[in-house]
Amino acid sequence: MSYHLRQALLAMRGNLTATFATLMTMTLTLLMLGFVLLLTLNVNRTLSQLESQVEVAAFLREGADGPLLLTQVRALPQVREATLVTSEQVLNEMTRDYPYARDAAELAGNPFPDTLRMRVSRVEDSRAVARAVGTLAGVEDVEYGAGYVDQTVRTLTAVRGAGYALVGLLLLGTLFNILNAVRVAMYARRQEISVMRLLGATRGFIRMPHVIEGLILGVTAAALALALLTPTYLELAERVGLFAPVFPVVRDLPTLLPILGAVGGLGVVIGLFGSLFASRRYLRELE
Repeated sequence: MSYHLRQALLAMRGNLTATFATLMTMTLTLLMLGFVLLLTLNVNRTLSQLESQVEVAAFLREGADGPLLLTQVRALPQVREATLVTSEQVLNEMTRDYPYARDAAELAGNPFPDTLRMRVSRVEDSRAVARAVGTLAGVEDVEYGAGYVDQTVRTLTAVRGAGYALVGLLLLGTLFNILNAVRVAMYARRQEISVMRLLGATRGFIRMPHVIEGLILGVTAAALALALLTPTYLELAERVGLFAPVFPVVRDLPTLLPILGAVGGLGVVIGLFGSLFASRRYLRELE
């Protein structure tokens, strides 16, 4: 093993530019991947919080069969919870916030209709539920905060999709860099490899230094990425928490550790399997 390790270090030193480029690309890729995963985690938590707050309200016409409509909306698969609130209950709620609402109702009558209040399984379902409930007989109007719910969902979904696309491109670029670095290293040692093959060296013996090289690059890139990512994210999370406390930024370590561990593990996996694939492929070319 010491021979293979020494050969791997010599190969890295002999191709310093390619090694450095690969290391930087892997580090930046893992860094971006980590940020995107953490961003996605926060987007998902924001969507969950939004789901718990978004309510679809259906205002019923006078004389509408409220219990029947309640049964119908509960049958919708997207509806997680539904309740029927009578006009008197709505008036009581409004009176708590606006004490003069009761006096106004006594003079002009209760202006609030019976209302069906629904919570959806996913915030993206709000529009579909509102559209379906709006077609039921006895429903006069439906409100679900379309002005901000639709825009928020579109923005968060776009951010998440763009992040995944960016990470995919970066991972692809990293893989090509590893392939190129291993190819350059094997090409530089082509005469040595030919001699080793003539002396009966196995493919595994020849490939081992390159596999170790990929592993070293993966571990180093993962360590650098985590060393930059962890304190930077915690600092950003603290600032966001101070200036925009409405966003539920994830800062608890039990939730963050699996993602940080996945980023580190992915660096090792990319380095190991990238070098395995590249060394096997280019060894065949040299033969």
